[in-house]
Amino acid sequence: MAMDPGTARYRLGALSRISAEAIGTPGKRTFKLVLASGAASVSLWLEKEQLFQLATHIQGIISSLMSGSQSSEGEPPDPEWDQGITNLDFKVSKLALGHDSSTNSFLFFAHDVEEQEEESAKVSFWLSRRQGEGLAEGALRVCAAGRPPCVLCGQPIDPEGHMCPRSNGHGPTAALG
Repeated sequence: MAMDPGTARYRLGALSRISAEAIGTPGKRTFKLVLASGAASVSLWLEKEQLFQLATHIQGIISSLMSGSQSSEGEPPDPEWDQGITNLDFKVSKLALGHDSSTNSFLFFAHDVEEQEEESAKVSFWLSRRQGEGLAEGALRVCAAGRPPCVLCGQPIDPEGHMCPRSNGHGPTAALG
């Protein structure tokens, strides 16, 4: 897929704000990215694993840029959204990420799960490197704020404990703490 923001239905351009959020109690949370660009606001609903992988991927790109020739941070190529008030809210089926080394910014494409036949993304947007760093840190914090992992199997432990497969069925394992 070519990384041309013009292929998206809504080209938000440079974002003024992005944050990762979790709604609900641990074990029953839903996750989203909240975007703002001009008069546009967008909620992109993701799975926890999608959010976690996005954050670690952004961190990986940033660390590889720092170890190589680091370019200075420039302005993302597209300006903020100027098409009037727009509110979008959808579940993401596919999220693509690219990096523009000339401006040291990230280009995102988000596809709507309900528009699987569509070839083009529903939304595209740009983040500066600084915004990408902030998003990655915030997303990892949101992901880590859930249920603690079992020390034996790594699976999440509910408040009432869980039946750990590594304990050979000898009772529930309780959360430490």
